[in-house]
Amino acid sequence: EQRPDVTTYNPPLADINFCIRHLAEIDKVLSLDAFEGMEVEDLEQVLEEAGKFASDVVAPTNIPTDQQGCRLDGKTVHVADVLADVHRQFVENGWQSVAGDPEYDGMGLPSTVAFATAEMLQCANMAYSLMPMLTRDAVAALEVHANDELKQQYLAKLTTGEWAATMNLTEPQAGSDLSAVACRAERDGDQFRIRGTKIYITWGDHELSGNVIHTVLARIDGAPEGVRGISMFLVPKFLLDENGEPGERNDVYATALEHKLGIHGSPTAVMNFGDNEGAIGYLIGEENKGLYAMFTMMTHARLEVGLQGVAISERAYQLARSYANDRVQGRVPGREDKAPIIHHADVRRMLMLMRCQVEAMRAIAYTAASQDDIEHKSSDADARSAAGKRLSLLTPVVKGWCTETSEQVTSLGIQIHGGMGFVEETGAAQYYRDARILTIYEGTSGIQAGDLAGRKILADEGRELSALISELRELCDSMQGNDALAGITAAVRGGLDQLEEGMNWLMANAASGPAVTGAASFNLMMLAGTVLGGAYLAKSAAIAISESSSANASFGEKKLATAAFYCAHVLPRAYGYLAAMSADPDLTMAIAADSF
Repeated sequence: EQRPDVTTYNPPLADINFCIRHLAEIDKVLSLDAFEGMEVEDLEQVLEEAGKFASDVVAPTNIPTDQQGCRLDGKTVHVADVLADVHRQFVENGWQSVAGDPEYDGMGLPSTVAFATAEMLQCANMAYSLMPMLTRDAVAALEVHANDELKQQYLAKLTTGEWAATMNLTEPQAGSDLSAVACRAERDGDQFRIRGTKIYITWGDHELSGNVIHTVLARIDGAPEGVRGISMFLVPKFLLDENGEPGERNDVYATALEHKLGIHGSPTAVMNFGDNEGAIGYLIGEENKGLYAMFTMMTHARLEVGLQGVAISERAYQLARSYANDRVQGRVPGREDKAPIIHHADVRRMLMLMRCQVEAMRAIAYTAASQDDIEHKSSDADARSAAGKRLSLLTPVVKGWCTETSEQVTSLGIQIHGGMGFVEETGAAQYYRDARILTIYEGTSGIQAGDLAGRKILADEGRELSALISELRELCDSMQGNDALAGITAAVRGGLDQLEEGMNWLMANAASGPAVTGAASFNLMMLAGTVLGGAYLAKSAAIAISESSSANASFGEKKLATAAFYCAHVLPRAYGYLAAMSADPDLTMAIAADSF
């Protein structure tokens, strides 16, 4: 019989609400005209209900979903039986539409709030959460790039979650290299007929939604080669009838499902377009500008995948904490009887590593998330521009560092369980398996690192990162004189110095050889995430202890202890990342490719 705690999820609402108030600075978001009349307390009530839905309805399905998986029966994709009722309630209760535009039946709440509801859904069942995530991302792309007719036909049903959406980029010969996309689009009056094969399509087909709307990259016949000739199309599973409802089946089918290491409950499909008469598709945006449209969707997805790193780590931490409190093993100095393993110093070390990194990841992610609200909702052009730059800088850090860190955290969860962690019975292994994809999809860690180094630092000549470092040094200045924060402040200052040194090294050396940026970028990304995580934990500790009262003294004390542990055990890694990134790039390329 499985342990009861395997299916238990307790939403960390205290930390989520804290991050929204103090790191996302929700008051600034609510001061925007778009959110006039909204109060923080009302948003927290929404989050409390979202937490109940995630813990009571969704979380119990996590293990059954993983165990049952998905199957393809002819042309029909079947997912775990327990998900049908979950998805029905998810849509009926409005959780898909939290930040949706009211014009298309959305609630119109800040996207920062939707971000928090997404974390709790991901914690509860990450495989299922991928489908609502991709639907939100498609809505973002259609709102910006689709014509009015497509918006009127599709946005409301996607905003509410009645219909689902997918992202179709990858092809057998074109992984991350989208210039090699071969999927074709033939003109057919005002529409196109799409022909080709896409692979690794998350939730590519299923029966949970009334329709599945595919966003597809393809090349119009006669278009230029390379990325300059790619267009994006909307290809529905069912064509719409005269009433705007699903009608005739379109010529697009799942022809295979991948057998994967993790996220077994998410159907990852091979999708064939146009094996017969051609799949009817509609152009999104301008011809040959499909990559621009797709990156609107991709940017949202990358931020949310980074959030998945937070979520899966939180779930692994909760399970490990519960196990450590229950498992009696060995003797502890100072105690006569055997004790739960949480009393062993090394187990406590691992739990603290899990805890502090989860909170650091969440702090960075929520800091970034609120910039999306300001960029898209502020009436001040300068504020929009500043928020866009900050979000652009932080996105590859959130996506890259948080997902890389999630592999460490979920691995620690197995280690705390000991041998029981290596068997499926305890549930710890699932989180490790599920986390492994996060560093790969929506752009690998290497792609995120290259984006940070190339587009966000070198192309910007380090201006935005320098501005962020300056802001965080001012934060350190504001904490001077507080003895409780002295060690934390000193450690964060040192980390900021190392991050600045790494940035300056990159800018000084990038042009000196073709391999310099590629050899340095991953360690630079890890350096940035490690340092920023420490800085935002320091900010959290300073705020938490300043707000401490007899009612919430424990929260402030734990924030302080968590930040101090991070600065002592995790932040020193910055030294190593700096040394590795600034090492001679010729060492990376020293062995010839044909000699491996």
